[in-house]
Amino acid sequence: MDYLDTFSQFAAGITYEALGSGMHEQVGWILADTVAAMVAGSAEPELRALATRQAPGASAVLVGLGRRTGAETAAFINGTSGTFLEMDEGNRFSRGHPAVHVIPAALALSQERAVTAPVFLSALVTGYEVGSRLGAASALRGAMHPHGTWGTVGAAAACARIVGMDAKAMRETLNISASMTTASSKQTMLEGGLVRNVYAGLSNRNGLLALQLAECGFTGEHDGLSSLLGKIISEKFDTAGLIDGLGSQWHLMRNYFKLHSCCRYNHGTLDAIDQIAGRGPLPPPAEIARIDVSTYNLAAELKDKAPRNTLAAKFSVPFAVATRLVNHSSALSSFTWDAVRDPAVLALAQKVEVSEDPSMTQRLPLERPARVVISLHDGRQIIGEAGVNRGDDAAPYSREELRQKFMDLTQRVWPAAHAAAVLEATLEMAALKGSLAPWAALLERAPQAA
Repeated sequence: MDYLDTFSQFAAGITYEALGSGMHEQVGWILADTVAAMVAGSAEPELRALATRQAPGASAVLVGLGRRTGAETAAFINGTSGTFLEMDEGNRFSRGHPAVHVIPAALALSQERAVTAPVFLSALVTGYEVGSRLGAASALRGAMHPHGTWGTVGAAAACARIVGMDAKAMRETLNISASMTTASSKQTMLEGGLVRNVYAGLSNRNGLLALQLAECGFTGEHDGLSSLLGKIISEKFDTAGLIDGLGSQWHLMRNYFKLHSCCRYNHGTLDAIDQIAGRGPLPPPAEIARIDVSTYNLAAELKDKAPRNTLAAKFSVPFAVATRLVNHSSALSSFTWDAVRDPAVLALAQKVEVSEDPSMTQRLPLERPARVVISLHDGRQIIGEAGVNRGDDAAPYSREELRQKFMDLTQRVWPAAHAAAVLEATLEMAALKGSLAPWAALLERAPQAA
């Protein structure tokens, strides 16, 4: 049995009911967090315009938009909305966002095929583990954006699990999906190219399409994963690491959640500023002469001092620092068009210098460190440092903080009472105390009037 047979057998055999209550609780919060990200993203004008151009249908819900469409379209739109605001969960070992690449496809197909909650949840876990493990086992080329790559295979695995494919059919579906990933450019996120936001949507749609192709008799390579991740989009592929700890070391238990409304690479810097704020009032921008940020290589790439739109702002350390200091927050409201156009924020961003500290790069992936030195006009320096980012499994947010995040995001679209009902239903279903259809029906709530 080769590594792919082992991997496929694992993916085909995951049963949600057999997992412990701790896993169930974690799945509930990952699902809730992803739903909240989709709901909040659905309020963006570009997303709503895109949704109106898609083919109608009746099988699957468009979360936050109050209507249904076909499964493929729902997988695409919901995957796109879930990544729009940079608030979706992630995994530092996979260096990406497994849940948003999997849940929209799994939800759409589960509704289309009318499966039970345990089947849907089994698929969620399957897709998350397949995608995250593939990300961790590979080293994507430097110019590659992780969205749209291994996530497509994760979505396909989730879909294959929903229809009950055995290990042989699972392998074929994974191989087919390996030929359907995107070679997405990292530069789009740095420049604020909004096309970047569809990469996760494409992963979900193509994962579902891979299943359909497999069901129709299409075939892939004998080992499409090794071609994709060992030759094409990645510089190496650790097949031994991929299958190490299968069934005992779960990647979804080592995820992270986000409260800073921007790229995860900014979070070490923002955590360092939060550390400073914990010691006393932050200095007024007028008193600041210069801000130096030392951090790891990936974060040091985010140097844009004048982002052209809200997406580019979320991938800019200078902007993230400036808006945090000016607006006293790193929440969604600090990364809006108003913030991007704020002269005070833009002026302060010009004073931020970002550089790589190779010793910090060496601390990846267990830590994503940063050091912030705020130099004042009077000669004083204020220093903050961060190692493990808040929200990681080693420094988790409280459940109450995650609950508040859910309410804050969903209230862009839903009344508070409905949002609270969705959250409780999500957690109950993950604990095997609820059914899929009533829960999904709650997601069909139309947007509240502005």
